[in-house]
Amino acid sequence: MQHFDLAVIGSGSGNSLIDERFSDWNVALIERDPVFGGTCLNRGCIPTKMFVIPADLAASPAEAKRLGVDLRREGSDWRAIRDRIFGRIDAVSAGGLDWRERSENVTVFHGEASFTGPKTLKIGDDEISADQIVIATGSRPRRLDLPGLDEVADLVYTSDDIMRIDKRPQRLVIVGGGYIAAEFAHIFGGLGTDVTLINRSDRLLRSYDREVADQFQHLLSQKVKLRLNQALSSVEREGDGIVVVTTDRNGIEYEYFADGLLLAIGRDRNSDALNLAAAGIETRSAGQIRVDAEHRTSAPGVWAMGDVSSDHLLKHVANAETRTVQHNLLHPDDLQETDYRYVPHAVFSSPQVAAVGATEEQLRQWGVPYVVATQRYADVAYGWALEDEGHFVKLLADPSSWHLLGAHIIGPQASTLIQPLIQAMSFGQRVPDLARGQYWIHPALPEVVENALLGLLAAHQPAELGK
Repeated sequence: MQHFDLAVIGSGSGNSLIDERFSDWNVALIERDPVFGGTCLNRGCIPTKMFVIPADLAASPAEAKRLGVDLRREGSDWRAIRDRIFGRIDAVSAGGLDWRERSENVTVFHGEASFTGPKTLKIGDDEISADQIVIATGSRPRRLDLPGLDEVADLVYTSDDIMRIDKRPQRLVIVGGGYIAAEFAHIFGGLGTDVTLINRSDRLLRSYDREVADQFQHLLSQKVKLRLNQALSSVEREGDGIVVVTTDRNGIEYEYFADGLLLAIGRDRNSDALNLAAAGIETRSAGQIRVDAEHRTSAPGVWAMGDVSSDHLLKHVANAETRTVQHNLLHPDDLQETDYRYVPHAVFSSPQVAAVGATEEQLRQWGVPYVVATQRYADVAYGWALEDEGHFVKLLADPSSWHLLGAHIIGPQASTLIQPLIQAMSFGQRVPDLARGQYWIHPALPEVVENALLGLLAAHQPAELGK
């Protein structure tokens, strides 16, 4: 049995953990997936955003027409877009694996890892032990056990595989109501696919502020077909395509004819194959590995980070957790915790949505005093240039301390515009200081954030404003 100082299971954030500070550690890196580098690189955040940009461009003629410019979209070359994206990503993945396999202190194992006991792992025919083990196995798209699904498996996709298909479907049914469904609705709808988005509840983006989610739903409904309060019941083959059958709350059935079905119904944590019980590692519901504030599992010497253990299935959170685990492995007498106070999130759809902190509904539920201001893009100079319709910034603040409690943006560049508000919350900047303690470039789009801050002050007149 080979023994290592450190064994890392997973080559996404797990691979990032092994930096130059571990050069004198004997490390095992284990990956079961044929591709190296994890979900974000190969099947998640990065390739999806690389598809979003062409979709934005493909959808631009309608926006240009409002501004007096006549553009025509003559089509989109799906294979060219796909091959450009994965020609770059696959090279990065292969290069990362090659670099790791040439590392003097890292041994790469290809296969499924499972615990055989405390600090011991089996990978195929190999069995290893390690002083420290980090579980960073991530998550995977949730699948359904549905009548007829196996018979049409060649036309049923998840986010893992739909970006690599050879031909863009002319008609696509997407099932789901979260950010993955919303982003793929924009990608395929923007590139010319007839998209029908089906969700079992009456709301999309349920975790977002209600006012923002409602507006997103309204705007998206102008671009794709939304069918709410319907649950998927069966799938059948029809010629070269499929029939997707749904049922509403009254038991009425609906049929949708399509060339493909995308399941975007959530993600499951990759912990089921690890045989965690053999190592004494406890889990919470749905296979989420239980960790303490320092990312230690219930088994001594075993740590977990990223989607498999985190409450936040976000790459920037996994990156933060990676930094914490790195520090704690290297400095066992000075353990640190990951800061989850202000975790931002964004939806790269059309429109974009971004948020950090509490929603108005949460503050009401918690009984927390707050003041609110909403600023339309259309009322600032750059919004005039855009001839903007329907986008806004919504801010929530504590009326006594004047710290931000939540920030919510729907509209162009939302994922970028949110950053100064994340910074303000993270470093304790108060609304008066943030609004008037710096220059805001005129007439740039961040003025919509500035004016939202000023709107808070104008409406609620903090006593400290003149100090």
